[in-house]
Amino acid sequence: MNWITLIIAGLFEVVWATAMKFSHGFTNLTPTIITFIGMLISFFLLAHATKTLPLAIAYPVWTGIGAVGTVIASIVLFGDKISAITWVFVVMLLVSIVGIKMTS
Repeated sequence: MNWITLIIAGLFEVVWATAMKFSHGFTNLTPTIITFIGMLISFFLLAHATKTLPLAIAYPVWTGIGAVGTVIASIVLFGDKISAITWVFVVMLLVSIVGIKMTS
């Protein structure tokens, strides 16, 4: 169950990071509110997951989900372009997240 909580926490990291971009430096109210609510939910769920999961496992998985998810969100929502070599590193990050999960 705490793995599911951790995954949801990582997804909320994507939510707040994306909303922060939409907030334009916290000048747009609605995305700013979504940013802070997303942060609170993400941190709360991470804290909950670390009650039973080791921090050495939970934190890298949480940040990895946030990083990979934010790359995908930025491509889909903002039309960001990334190079082929950057994709290689994103895939390596994803493989690392799965590897951490499989070996813990």
